[in-house]
Amino acid sequence: MPARTTPATAMPYWMIALLGLLTAIGPLSTDMYLPAFPFMDSDLAGGYAGASQVTLAAWFAGLAVGQFSLGPISDRLGRRIPLVGGLVLFIAGSMGCALADGFDLFCVCRFVSALGGAASAVVPRAIVRDVATGAPGARIMSQLMLVFGVMPILAPSLGSLVLSVGHWRWIFWIAVGYGMVGLVTVLATLRDTMPMDRRIPFSLAGMIGRYGGLVREPVFMSSALLNSFSSFVMFAYITSAPMVFEHLLGFTPGQFGAFFGMNAAMFIVSAQINARLVHRIDLSRLVDGGIGCVTVAAVACLVLSLAGVAGVGHPLLVCVLVMCITGCLGFIGPNATVMALTHHGHQAGSASALMGTIQFSLAAASGFIMGHVAFHSPAPLAMVIMAGVVCMMACNMWRQACERRAAGQGAS
Repeated sequence: MPARTTPATAMPYWMIALLGLLTAIGPLSTDMYLPAFPFMDSDLAGGYAGASQVTLAAWFAGLAVGQFSLGPISDRLGRRIPLVGGLVLFIAGSMGCALADGFDLFCVCRFVSALGGAASAVVPRAIVRDVATGAPGARIMSQLMLVFGVMPILAPSLGSLVLSVGHWRWIFWIAVGYGMVGLVTVLATLRDTMPMDRRIPFSLAGMIGRYGGLVREPVFMSSALLNSFSSFVMFAYITSAPMVFEHLLGFTPGQFGAFFGMNAAMFIVSAQINARLVHRIDLSRLVDGGIGCVTVAAVACLVLSLAGVAGVGHPLLVCVLVMCITGCLGFIGPNATVMALTHHGHQAGSASALMGTIQFSLAAASGFIMGHVAFHSPAPLAMVIMAGVVCMMACNMWRQACERRAAGQGAS
């Protein structure tokens, strides 16, 4: 029996909450086990400090590969079936992580769970594009960020709580339970937002052609890369956070969880301010403002870190600088995502997947870089963040040039 569909005219709040909770699978699986890195290094990697950061790279790589293939599948089969299949695979991979007795096997299971978890990143974005674009789409995307942002607040603290009462493997059993709740809820409540007459036949040639067309489309690529380098900056912080704040600055697991939560709250607040502003201010201007502010914060972080001011002697200054950078990103990611998908409603799954593939490929690169850096000060983190911000500036200038070219062609 074909999946039920619902007209793409509105999105009720319960549906926004569900999509946000599904999207939160990413930060749940990324952030909750960060406090467990020292224990995992001991149990799985023979005590080699920092080895667990490689498992983050495996997770990000799996997300990149999974999204690349799931986009065309969701354009062919609709949104519901790929989401259900992805949740099943995520549950199986998380179960493997909970049971793995070796580092290599753990990385493989981490990669498998990411292949399934990719559906929770691709499909919600495509569903939003099925329903709305422009300012309404940006508002919904910012609301998703609110639910999405709750998980980074809760996940490290929850991970620390689990470690205080049990083994680090319990964290992955919790991920299994979270995935099962999501699966049951999707099966019981979520209708398909993509009508049958809009579905695109799946073929390898067609998939390559769609991706090729998207890559050659400058408005899409400039906005997608802008969003992806925003994630590069965010995950440079996330990946290095245990080393910088616990090992270097001496935060306890509880202090680390509290700071991680406050930083996520800063991102939520900025995303919600953005949601209020999208109906009054053009998306492009909001992005321009966000990039201007994050550039100032990143330069300050780099200069003060290299000067030795922001470091072990002044840990609160490091926290303030990182929170300023994170807050600015809340004005960039949601708006850049909407701008990238605006003209691709007919292939929202493929567009969302390509954007997600680029996004998590850069996140994996960020994690790989930070996993091979020796932290004697916050300067390496500040340098990688600055590199990401410079790339964001370049992408934004490209996007602005595309807008001016389009405006000139319209005037002529």
